[in-house]
Amino acid sequence: MDLRKVKTLIDLVQQSGIAELEITEGEEKVRISRGVPGVQQAAAVSQVMALPQAGAAPTAAGVPAAPAAGEAAPAPEGHVIRSPMVGTFYRTSAPGAKAFVEVGQAVKAGETLCIIEAMKLLNEIEADQDGTVKAILVENGQPVEYGEPLFILG
Repeated sequence: MDLRKVKTLIDLVQQSGIAELEITEGEEKVRISRGVPGVQQAAAVSQVMALPQAGAAPTAAGVPAAPAAGEAAPAPEGHVIRSPMVGTFYRTSAPGAKAFVEVGQAVKAGETLCIIEAMKLLNEIEADQDGTVKAILVENGQPVEYGEPLFILG
């Protein structure tokens, strides 16, 4: 997908009232999201390689809606593991494989928690301290930003 098409899609999202647009063209996938109304944000564009979807559920249907501005959801307290890069979050090493960690599981420092795919490179994200996984804050296959909270350890 060329840059002119992506620019046109970004303009379409900004001019219309939609919050998010996702287009798949062959093996290329582009997702453009718009921030909260009244706040200027650059549209997030994520281009990822297509992975085999054998037995995988669609990720768009499982993404929870963000709470409204006035109703902040209580966040679990503990040590936050943040994304060290922009990319796509994966809880498993391959589609259909067992997740690296589950909520309630004890982890040791250096243990792999997830993979973040960035520019077709798979980067293992490891726990930086011992603890128990209290929360997994990102859905499998969801794009993540630098510094975005991924896990909470207790």
